[in-house]
Amino acid sequence: MKAVGYQQSLAITEPAALLDIELPQPVATGRDLLVKVAAISVNPVDTKVRKRAAPPAGEYKVLGWDAAGEVVAVGPEVSNFQVGDRVYYAGALQRQGSNAEYQLVDERIVGKMPANLNFEQAAALPLTALTAWELLFDRLELATPSLKHPKPVLLVTGAAGGVGSILVQLARQLTTVTLVATASRPETQQWVKELGAHYVVDHSQPLIPQLQQLGIAAVSHVASLTQTDLHYAELVQLLAPQGKLALIDDPANGIDIMPLKQKSISVHWEFMFTRSLFSTADMVVQQQILNDLSRLIEQGQIKTTLKQSYGTINASNLKQAHALLESGKAVGKIVLSGF
Repeated sequence: MKAVGYQQSLAITEPAALLDIELPQPVATGRDLLVKVAAISVNPVDTKVRKRAAPPAGEYKVLGWDAAGEVVAVGPEVSNFQVGDRVYYAGALQRQGSNAEYQLVDERIVGKMPANLNFEQAAALPLTALTAWELLFDRLELATPSLKHPKPVLLVTGAAGGVGSILVQLARQLTTVTLVATASRPETQQWVKELGAHYVVDHSQPLIPQLQQLGIAAVSHVASLTQTDLHYAELVQLLAPQGKLALIDDPANGIDIMPLKQKSISVHWEFMFTRSLFSTADMVVQQQILNDLSRLIEQGQIKTTLKQSYGTINASNLKQAHALLESGKAVGKIVLSGF
């Protein structure tokens, strides 16, 4: 089968950073589905793994943690899917990725594709939607009313990116929070407003004065999606007593949690791969989330975050997608389809 992989961790400008290759077609066993990949999207995790993780000598690593396609075979222990099902999923960090014609994926982290989306539109969603859903409801617990914060205010930093684009929609549709999003360019600010943010402020400028101008002295919850280390001091100051801070990025020098003590602020990491990486008892929750998301999309409450299509799935086009993500200027999701 055709695939895109690499043998060395290289800068994306290097010719061998990503290569068009041929690999044997895998065989479904256990609870695995064999999916014929129709479309993929590219995420920051793809670029991070490419830079940090080289495969064993002589082998190829295949990236890709978002896909939509059709089930062509099932393992003997599969119970929820059959050949011909159209599915979407984010895969598992420890397995070969979706930048290939065929991929094995555990049924417990796979959802039925929304009936009203095509493969490209569906491929834009799984990883970011799972991240956003888990952050909002597992980490920040925003579905649970609380006497601590009877009128919750959620600040979302970096809201125009892949995770932010779906998180803003989910928060607006499924919670009662007042939603303050950050974006720094006119086009990204407009995008976030269209997705449902009540207010948009510029994260390239100090945040506190901008929120004060909106009449917001404190926020109860923060979803810090990028550059946490740059905004951390302000976020601590903005957070109300007993507030919650959730982050998904990798602060270069870590963060000092001592400033959180006096306000009893809790800090939460969201890592979408935790359930599949450790085969947690609730791993099937990701299947349920994706199926719930499909229903919301079919009902018109949530829309795909696809913004750019980079053509067919090959090394050249994937290099362009990686380069855009590394520039920090991507809006929404980048998708490729077909081989």
